[in-house]
Amino acid sequence: MDIAAILQQVAISAIPIVIAITFHEVAHGYVAYRLGDPTAKMMGRLTLNPIKHIDPFGTIILPIMILIFTQGQFVFGYAKPVPIGVRNFKDPRRDMAITGAAGPLTNVALALVSAWIFSAFILTRGTVPEAVFMPVTEMLRASVYINVILAALNLLPVPPLDGGRVVAGLLPRDLAYHYERIEPYGMIIVIILLATGLAGTFIMPIARIILSFIALLS
Repeated sequence: MDIAAILQQVAISAIPIVIAITFHEVAHGYVAYRLGDPTAKMMGRLTLNPIKHIDPFGTIILPIMILIFTQGQFVFGYAKPVPIGVRNFKDPRRDMAITGAAGPLTNVALALVSAWIFSAFILTRGTVPEAVFMPVTEMLRASVYINVILAALNLLPVPPLDGGRVVAGLLPRDLAYHYERIEPYGMIIVIILLATGLAGTFIMPIARIILSFIALLS
């Protein structure tokens, strides 16, 4: 893929990535707030202003690097995690699992909405200038793909990913305690899984299930 094509892919993916990770983090903070934890609200993180959530490396540098290294075939990014005060929850294990699940579920909802808008916008072809039609449809297509992959990736059952939070909330207390002890090494494990391609054996089946669900409803 040449530089022009990469830049075009970056331009198409930038807005969907920022929206996906912003809503993902706000969902965590909002659900935590509803369950009794005001930490995110007090720190000004219950906002859809992406500047509050952007991580310079995870939101900007990493996605561009991945696009370049994968020849535009894959993109991934992350935002600054929303702070959660677990001690503020009435039932910390249950409420943390619910809070964790909120992010991926929000991405699935965004993918579904993007698919609906895409289907509606396709009908405008011929009435909307191609200079507008093509970028918008490509961004909507990218939004579906990015949100599905982000949801599937975060469902990996590895702390501190959301899937790890959910699993920890479902396990018996003693087993959950030992399971959560891998969290300091969690991101190293995720990077190894991604680098070796092993993550795909989990992510892609989940992504296909989500896409089938979206196709059924759109």
